[in-house]
Amino acid sequence: MSIPVNNINDLRAEIARLRIVKVQQELAIKQRFNSPSAIFNTVLSGFSGTGGADKTSGTSTTDELIGLVSRFVLPMVLNKTLFRNSNFIVKTLVGILSQAASGYINEKSLFALWDTIQPVLAMVAKPMRKTKKPVDYGIPPLSETS
Repeated sequence: MSIPVNNINDLRAEIARLRIVKVQQELAIKQRFNSPSAIFNTVLSGFSGTGGADKTSGTSTTDELIGLVSRFVLPMVLNKTLFRNSNFIVKTLVGILSQAASGYINEKSLFALWDTIQPVLAMVAKPMRKTKKPVDYGIPPLSETS
């Protein structure tokens, strides 16, 4: 791709060629990002190879986003909470295993987990919601009325 530069004229020609290539690439990028929908499709193409939700395979962008987030969040949460004082090898194994497990985490499994946890949270939260009745101590002992 690059031409060997032997003298100053070759160098100037290469600089001119690179400037032309730069202008062409800038125009291509401006065309790619000329509207908000083009930007949105470009961002979504990072998650799925087709530039949005892939309707034929049945996977949605939210599933891919949840999987992508769980690949980073799950190891970090485990290492910061359960394996706080562990050594490097244990943390590395947790990272590898949790990244492998993140392949099984999708929108359906998260909603199933939420449906099972929600009644337990409701039962635990009910005793916390009870308000205490205000206690009437009557007239204070050293008040002016006594």
